[in-house]
Amino acid sequence: MKGLYAIVDVDFLLQRGMEPLAFADAVLRARPAAVQVRAKSAGGRDALALLRAVRARAGEVPVFANDRPDLALLAGCAGVHLGQSDLSLADARKLAPGLALGISTHSLEQLDEALEGRPTYVAFGPIFHTSSKREPEPSVGLSALAEASRRCRRAGVPLLAIGGLSLASAPAVALLADLGAVISALLPEGGLAGVTQATADLHAALGGR
Repeated sequence: MKGLYAIVDVDFLLQRGMEPLAFADAVLRARPAAVQVRAKSAGGRDALALLRAVRARAGEVPVFANDRPDLALLAGCAGVHLGQSDLSLADARKLAPGLALGISTHSLEQLDEALEGRPTYVAFGPIFHTSSKREPEPSVGLSALAEASRRCRRAGVPLLAIGGLSLASAPAVALLADLGAVISALLPEGGLAGVTQATADLHAALGGR
């Protein structure tokens, strides 16, 4: 995978009056490298229904569930993205050996520990200040991303940069990371009508094809 890792964040979208599935459709029309469905406040049944709907529309675009390998399995997703407080890589692998596994890290120490588990990819950040999370970790900056890039390349594990990415910062991030995760920059001021173009522009700027 190379380019844009688009995050469909249900809470973020509903706060802005945006229907998540319509947003996901608009994102998928641009064929990003991958899509993650993040439904932190949704119940398991609603999250599963959304995952299944997105998966049915995704075609060859890999779909990742956030936090829940069980829902990822039930929805037929390609993988699951795990946070530091979620299941460990080892436990998730036992539960769902066929899923691709990504994991969030917020420091070089966490990154080194994650690399030992040989995930499908490691997410590192937030690179820049982000308003998409209520209590974000401190931003790490491009210099730390450069060091994370060296360590991931040495380990042979793809690196996903996350946190505050924009169209302006995407080319610098693309020099260091295989993927860039984006939430808010997918939703331009023009609303849903501009989502597909914003997604395509970000995917290209992050090195996708």
